[in-house]
Amino acid sequence: MLYAVLCYNDEKAVSNWTREEDEACMVRLGKVQGGLRDEGRLGPVVRLQNTTEAKTLRKSNGEHVVFDGPFAETKEQFLGFYVADVDTIDDAVEFAKKLAVANPGLGSYEIRPLRIYQPSALPSDAAIAEPAE
Repeated sequence: MLYAVLCYNDEKAVSNWTREEDEACMVRLGKVQGGLRDEGRLGPVVRLQNTTEAKTLRKSNGEHVVFDGPFAETKEQFLGFYVADVDTIDDAVEFAKKLAVANPGLGSYEIRPLRIYQPSALPSDAAIAEPAE
């Protein structure tokens, strides 16, 4: 069964990591991801760019209104996600626990079952948006 592991943290704290801190975290997370990846059970792993680079489209009375950034104001932001093919939600929680150990600081992981409505049509080398400077 597929599960999404949604990652939340304070993006200001994560954005202030040095390049070395960020790379060290990615190495630790890569080790956690390796098990599922090597078994062919790890789907997309996505790191979202900062909310300052986001837009929110809100529908209201049939009209579309676009706002800068996310609509909700919270201490933690949605920073990225994993798609894991594991047997049970308990297995997905165990994977999230390992991610939490590898990722310094506070934050949270939300684990939710997935239902695929449309498989990806993107090529494996699809372009990734670069952050604005």
